[in-house]
Amino acid sequence: MATVAVTDASFDTDVLKADKPVVVDFWAEWCGPCKQIGPSLEEIAAEMGDDVIIAKVNIDDNPNAPSRYGVRGIPTMILFKDGQAASTKVGAAAKTAIESWIRETI
Repeated sequence: MATVAVTDASFDTDVLKADKPVVVDFWAEWCGPCKQIGPSLEEIAAEMGDDVIIAKVNIDDNPNAPSRYGVRGIPTMILFKDGQAASTKVGAAAKTAIESWIRETI
């Protein structure tokens, strides 16, 4: 499974009403660290797709969702469980660190 592009319009359906945990990556085209973790998130989506959805929100195109959840810097990843923000990770991290964070939270 690949990462899912989520918009402000689809956020409630794609994230809050999802049938499994969702990691939302808030990112932007101009953000170097965001580009660094992109491939890791794609790999995690492929490897853990049965357990978790990896979603990406471009903050430049979709300003409502990041402001709703207090995103101040990017990349910021928020893991949602049962429609609630369960855990937040700010900044770029190694793939293994991201995977560990996801496994601890789900």
